[in-house]
Amino acid sequence: GRNGSGKSTLLKMLAGIYTPSAGKIIVNGSLTPFIELGVGFNPELTGRENVYLNGALLGFNEREVDEMYDDIVDFAELERFMDQKLKNYSSGMQVRLAFSIAIRSKSDILLFDEVLAVGDADFQKKCLDTFRELKKTDRTIVLVTHDMGQVERFCDRALVISEGNVVATTSPSEASYIYSKLNINQKLIDKKEKKLHDTPDDRPGNGTYRVNKVLLLDGDKKQRLYKTGDKFSLKIILSKPMNIYDKLSVGIAIHNADGVSVVGPNTDNLKIPVGSKEITYSIDRLPLNGGDYTVTIALYDRDSRDEFDVLYQALHFTVANSSGAGGAVNIDNSWTFSDKITSRRA
Repeated sequence: GRNGSGKSTLLKMLAGIYTPSAGKIIVNGSLTPFIELGVGFNPELTGRENVYLNGALLGFNEREVDEMYDDIVDFAELERFMDQKLKNYSSGMQVRLAFSIAIRSKSDILLFDEVLAVGDADFQKKCLDTFRELKKTDRTIVLVTHDMGQVERFCDRALVISEGNVVATTSPSEASYIYSKLNINQKLIDKKEKKLHDTPDDRPGNGTYRVNKVLLLDGDKKQRLYKTGDKFSLKIILSKPMNIYDKLSVGIAIHNADGVSVVGPNTDNLKIPVGSKEITYSIDRLPLNGGDYTVTIALYDRDSRDEFDVLYQALHFTVANSSGAGGAVNIDNSWTFSDKITSRRA
């Protein structure tokens, strides 16, 4: 769910921190909440002392903490700081230490609230690796995250909530699609793009041709949210029909949220018929995996490369990964299997 939808409130009710105003919550087994890491830490004590204090809060005796102490410190990568007072730690160091202690819990149920994104990139990788190992154990894990990639990689079922209401309890891939739909602020997108299209004089190019309108379609329907494998069409409507004297070419660039160009087709090798005013670029099966994307459009002379019009980030769209595959794109492929070993002689 989006911020304020009730995710953390729900976890706190599961943990017994809050009491529901109606209904029941039944918990079968012991439970450890990873909701606010570091709760119970004393800033006036050293890191070493806080390990024993936090371990006791998790139900470990002194001997058990002794046995796991070196592993905790090694995982947190804080060997040189354990005899310093916690108040001298950075917030990141405190969270790393708290996570390193908390994952030693032997509880039947673990509640994670955005805690897989703690620390730097290397430490996050360690957290994710640890999470994979925890998932192999016979435990129930409840994960709250905005990262749909984590949902699709780790979860068996997903719950989507909005404004305190359950929207869906479904598969991770379908939940990713629903969540993406909740996050599309269509009014804001339309306002931004309308402003862009209403100011052609501010755009690059000599103005011989201008883009009058751009539409994203799924079949014949206007669309901004796609699934991997959907039909995708981009319709460009020119300000005037192409005439016989011009060598008009159209270029498209689709960028991901990091600004990386993922595809950049153009019509340089095609002859656009005279009189054309609508130009449509179509993909039968959209290969892009989950993420947010922008479309930039350019009209230019294919011989001289002189620009007629350029619309940077003319449109925005979102893809919800329904393929279950990783990576930036999902390429059509096939697998073959055989019980025979084929050998070749050199």
